[in-house]
Amino acid sequence: MIRAMAALQRGAPLVQIEYEHPVLRSQEIEIAVSYCGVCHSDLSMIENEWGMTHYPLVAGHEIVGIVVSLGRGATRHKIGDRVGLGWFSESCMSCLYCMSGDHNLCLTHAQTIVNRNGGFATHVSCHEAWALPLPSSLAASTAGPLFCAGITVFNPLLQLNVSPIHKVGVIGLGGLGHIAIQFLNKWGCEVTAFTRSPEKESDLKKLGAHAVIDTHNPAHYKRLSKSLDFIISTVNAQLDWKMYLSCLAPKGKLHLVGAILNPIPVEPMALIDRQRTVSGSPLGSPANCQRMLDFCARHSISPITEEYPLSKVNNALERLKSGNVRYRAVLKNDLAI
Repeated sequence: MIRAMAALQRGAPLVQIEYEHPVLRSQEIEIAVSYCGVCHSDLSMIENEWGMTHYPLVAGHEIVGIVVSLGRGATRHKIGDRVGLGWFSESCMSCLYCMSGDHNLCLTHAQTIVNRNGGFATHVSCHEAWALPLPSSLAASTAGPLFCAGITVFNPLLQLNVSPIHKVGVIGLGGLGHIAIQFLNKWGCEVTAFTRSPEKESDLKKLGAHAVIDTHNPAHYKRLSKSLDFIISTVNAQLDWKMYLSCLAPKGKLHLVGAILNPIPVEPMALIDRQRTVSGSPLGSPANCQRMLDFCARHSISPITEEYPLSKVNNALERLKSGNVRYRAVLKNDLAI
């Protein structure tokens, strides 16, 4: 039996449940979960903010564990391999997007915690291609957030051709933002961090920010007028988007990876006048995820985490709701039979 912590209804505290191990389909594998990060998307699913949650819900999609079972035809991994799994668990492998290397854009992909049981459990299953080998230099206890938060902010660097000579901005210092700053610094960019908490300036500088902007101070924005080539927003809140667009240089890009629930008001002339763009992206392909892991290993990049036992997941969720996590909660599996 698999043990898990599950939400039985919208917003309810998670409770322990048990269910049978699934019969693995062709090219599927089963992973014994060692650690699992706690993402704001887990909270959104528990609260059914996106209207697609089915209960009981076993959330958790920043998973690191050990391969313990192989389905028919699964050859990519062997029993005992250390792997990670993120938001996507499966894609068709035959459509135009999969065949082009954009598996994350597959129209029939499966998501790890949508109509499936995720990583707040002793075991999880997925298609073998979406389980990525974890480099030996990366610690299992802190690597989980790389498989969602990490690839979410790394993929745009590749997709949007962010260059080492670019001046870039990062909105938000949370689970995604603190990793984005590390990536962009090692990428060679000049990094500006936008924060509503100026007391975090010391942390931001240690992570790799060259400048810190207090978002409550309009004068700070004016200094950046028409100067940034790329801004990535990692928050899920409404902001003064007109102000951020004014910070973009000609052909500058504002890229969204935070799942904002409301529409973003954008004046067409703010884009047309300087040929600016607004875009978004969902995580990344298995290949780009592996590139990210290798980049982390090469540059000693690691999420900053707080660890909780899986049985205490409600404590971690409450801390996430309050905005006090620094900077990603990770659950250690203590439910194993």
